[in-house]
Amino acid sequence: MNKEELRLAAVIDRFRGKKIAVWGDFILDEYLIGTTRRISREAPVLIISYRNKESTPGGAGNSLLNIKALGADPIPIGVVGRDEAGDQILEILRGRCISTRFLVRDPSYPTPIKTRILAGEENTRKQQILRIDKEGRVPETASLKRRIQSMLVRAKDFCSALLISDYHYMTVQEDIFAAVLPHYRKARIPVTLDSRFRFLSFKHVTVATPNEPEVEAAFHQEMGGRADLLREAGKSLLRKLGSSALLITRGSRGMALFEKGKPPVLIPIRGPADIVDVTGAGDTVISVFTLGLAAGASFRDAATLANAAGGIVVMKKGTATVSPEELRKAVVSSP
Repeated sequence: MNKEELRLAAVIDRFRGKKIAVWGDFILDEYLIGTTRRISREAPVLIISYRNKESTPGGAGNSLLNIKALGADPIPIGVVGRDEAGDQILEILRGRCISTRFLVRDPSYPTPIKTRILAGEENTRKQQILRIDKEGRVPETASLKRRIQSMLVRAKDFCSALLISDYHYMTVQEDIFAAVLPHYRKARIPVTLDSRFRFLSFKHVTVATPNEPEVEAAFHQEMGGRADLLREAGKSLLRKLGSSALLITRGSRGMALFEKGKPPVLIPIRGPADIVDVTGAGDTVISVFTLGLAAGASFRDAATLANAAGGIVVMKKGTATVSPEELRKAVVSSP
């Protein structure tokens, strides 16, 4: 192993036992799997013969499972409904030995469900052909806000990092963020952010991880893959965020890392370009990046590990996770 590989392998070893607070929107990802038979005579649609159903936590829940799979100890902070989907999320987390003591159950909140229908011929890989979203918004009540804020402040005393996973169901609220961020900054605990629509609303996080379309929306300009426009947008957004770093994920183009006082770094994609499924890849990236920072890695090394993890998970079906052994194999060329 060369020096970089030794360094990255040592970071992976330090993942074990790290406590990572995960504040965000907990979603149930549901997969209905079947085989395609024929076209309906009633309408120009496929007829699918149902085979089975699989369920797993998505959104912030996917980050939890990725952190757990890498040997660390995730602490979920958020809200689920008092409904069947909420029951399933809690059952799965408890089955993985993930504490649910900081998950509030609210009877007025319908737990979000993303139902994906996967189908194909009998002996072929099943492809996603339709997604149905059942959505809700976390109630903005003073009592619920106080509970979430209190749990976040308490988590600061025993966690090595805070990961914020915002899918815009309003578990993550700007006033709560503004109240708790100074506690984490004072304790020098990294705060990472993955926000689907409003990452510029959460300034002074340690690092944000938007994808390229989200950057285009924030910058009000399509970049078309041009590196010069990407560099301009990244530098501008880093200044607006007031963060130490910004990691832009670019799909098949890899990633771009921006740090204060350093030139941008373009990181090419790892692994084959023939991607199986991008579902949940962003959750994997921020999970590994956060663990890297919690384990004392530089932004560059944490990004390298996150890039490798993203390359692994897009070759798997659905909201998948990465093991320490898979990640080590991806970044280390020899024993």
